[in-house]
Amino acid sequence: MGLSIGIVGLPNVGKSTLFNALATAGAEAANYPFCTIEPNLGIVPVPDQRLDRIAEVIEPKKTTHATLEFVDIAGLVRGASKGEGLGNQFLANIRQVDALLHVLRCFEDPNVVHVEGRTDPRRDKEVVDTELCLKDIESIDRRRERTLKAAKAGGKAGEEAKLELEILDRVRSQLDRGAPLRAMSLSDMDRAKVRELFLLTEKPVLYVANIDESQLNKPDDPKVQAVRELATEEHSEPIVLAARIEAEIQQLPPAERSGFLASVGLEEPGLHKVVRAGYQLLGLQTFFTLGPEECRAWTIQRGWKAVQAAGIIHTDFARGFIKAEVMSWRDLLDLGSETAVREKGLLRIEGKEYVVQDGDCIHFRFNV
Repeated sequence: MGLSIGIVGLPNVGKSTLFNALATAGAEAANYPFCTIEPNLGIVPVPDQRLDRIAEVIEPKKTTHATLEFVDIAGLVRGASKGEGLGNQFLANIRQVDALLHVLRCFEDPNVVHVEGRTDPRRDKEVVDTELCLKDIESIDRRRERTLKAAKAGGKAGEEAKLELEILDRVRSQLDRGAPLRAMSLSDMDRAKVRELFLLTEKPVLYVANIDESQLNKPDDPKVQAVRELATEEHSEPIVLAARIEAEIQQLPPAERSGFLASVGLEEPGLHKVVRAGYQLLGLQTFFTLGPEECRAWTIQRGWKAVQAAGIIHTDFARGFIKAEVMSWRDLLDLGSETAVREKGLLRIEGKEYVVQDGDCIHFRFNV
């Protein structure tokens, strides 16, 4: 599945540094606003110890993790909704991603300028939210003009237009208060209608508190606490990490990384938390396919059925679906082989309507 997360925030908060750490892609990170102009793209493997352990059992020639795409987007400033800075380009790039990773600067560094003059993550979030809300208001107003004309027509089309006007007016009222639409209570039907507008503030968001090494293992840091509170208010997940250190970790040989992590008091790279949280935010889960040639993790939406999962591998799998042979990854690891799972009667035969569970190991049978 081609899903992407855009890394956003004010200039000089550490977006490109975090992107470098995620993608090890060499995106330029420098001390001046709008260092990032064209968005950088990076495909990032989703860390999954289940797949690693399965590969130890199966011993395939190749192991392939699921991936997410991260997009490093140019920094936003006040007035972006009116074209200030790189505003129009920034906002167009946001519209193309599935979710946002909002980096909030919590570190102090006199050598790295802050476009607002001082470090304040709550104010920084409000600047970004305000600009996105203003841009969404423009989109709503354009749509409302067209819908108002349609509402004057008679019959079913006119009634549907009137219902849409009611939704648009409620949405605009929310935006007028500077409140993102993701925090708005809407029915599933109304939410689906809003999604058709591709509004910026409707996208789900993860918040990253970007700290420096001196703030590691200090959960009571007031700026970090502010980010935690902001995330809690939106029922989102706060992630605390030092982007510069994360980038340094990625430059080390793999064998040296665990020692470096221990030296700074970390159990795992913060990037793992970012990728897992992004997976959760987008409502994704993983199933596995196994074989001597390859063990592979596949990304699907939670709640997908077996035939939909089969189509992710190849459209022929879905078109000619016969059955799915399903086993639990836990059973495979506990018993040590696919043969043992079959002998214990723990391999299940499922049809098209089976709802795939996170961590299922599946062989699809098909005929076209």
